[in-house]
Amino acid sequence: MSFNIGNIFKPDHKKYEGVRRINIYLMRLLYALMFFMLGHTTWTEILTHQGPWEPNKAVAWSVWTGFATLAGLGILHPLKMLPLLLLEIFYKVLWLIIVAYPLWSNGTLAGSSAEGITTVFFPVILVVIAVPWGYVFKNYFSLRRES
Repeated sequence: MSFNIGNIFKPDHKKYEGVRRINIYLMRLLYALMFFMLGHTTWTEILTHQGPWEPNKAVAWSVWTGFATLAGLGILHPLKMLPLLLLEIFYKVLWLIIVAYPLWSNGTLAGSSAEGITTVFFPVILVVIAVPWGYVFKNYFSLRRES
């Protein structure tokens, strides 16, 4: 069997429910980045933290650690873990709209405490590109009932 680069852009009905392989590969890459990079940061913070936790910070670190750890399942099962990517898109875009955009439109984003987070959240566009939106709408927003 020879490799044909064009096949990664064609829907794969046998293995991936009609999702193009390029989307599967991109999602796996995103899951791997979350699992290894975010996971390293969050697990290190949790395992090396000393003293009592401030409750809100502990919630944030716990959520991000759970998010990163579950991303490991996405490497193996990219379509089953799509809700994780949808959550990522939702919370990052929401934050960019309600926090970063008002600061940017007022010319006060640069140098603010939100600037660093904006820099990290803005590449969410890559997640938006990787998601197979046809599959998402068909499987998550369809009005047809499951049997």
